[in-house]
Amino acid sequence: MHAVATYQYQTLQVSIAQAVLTVTLNRPHKKNAMSFEMMQELLAVASRIRKDKTLRAVIINGAGETFCAGIDLSDLNQPKNQAFALWELIKPCQSLFQRVCLVWREVPMPVIAVLEGHCIGAGLQLALACDMRISTLDCQLSIMEAKWGLVPDMGLTQSALGVVRADVLKELAMSARVIDATEAARLGLISHCSDAPFAYAQTLAAEFAARSPDAVLASKRIINAMHQQSAITLYQEKLWQIKLLLGRNRKLALKKAKQASTVFTSRQFR
Repeated sequence: MHAVATYQYQTLQVSIAQAVLTVTLNRPHKKNAMSFEMMQELLAVASRIRKDKTLRAVIINGAGETFCAGIDLSDLNQPKNQAFALWELIKPCQSLFQRVCLVWREVPMPVIAVLEGHCIGAGLQLALACDMRISTLDCQLSIMEAKWGLVPDMGLTQSALGVVRADVLKELAMSARVIDATEAARLGLISHCSDAPFAYAQTLAAEFAARSPDAVLASKRIINAMHQQSAITLYQEKLWQIKLLLGRNRKLALKKAKQASTVFTSRQFR
């Protein structure tokens, strides 16, 4: 058995068949919401395959017929995790939240996300960092951070570049609207819709595996290079998140999510 599949994971299921690695987000009781432990385990898997020359593709999916419903807020709200999250936002290099998504752009094989159920917030940012996204027609997608008075800060400025038009991305990020996969495909968020998205992803992975692995890697590298952002752009995600967390309208956004009549104060920043 391949070494990466022999590790004991608490939040993931990892398997390999025909040189294709399948990583399953495995917290179905939480709709696969991303905990800190899941983020660390996803990074560990990515690290273990960075220099792997035998794997030909990666498929990321979710257990329980859903992909990922976003960050696990109950985990994030733990005092020790809040302090850790603040440090991740302050430090000058990529945060944990950015790395867990953007690392899949760096692994040397194509990465395919299989979307079902919900693909919300952190889940959508993870999916956008994959090379392709295959979805059921009824999957629900949203860049939902604005609903909580926040900004998407998990590498969206990098992963969405060249995938979605800027006006579309602004509309989705500003409105926090939930859309289905049919609309998402029309807007460019989804690569393909299918009644059997995992089987579709396996077929696609087999197509890639039939080609020269060096040619496949080169294609990924040069196309990603067409849409490369500077580190300063990624730091802007973190800087704005800190400002929003400290701002007065953040608490009102949380209140408004429960009480629609809540009114925001005037804009604080410029």
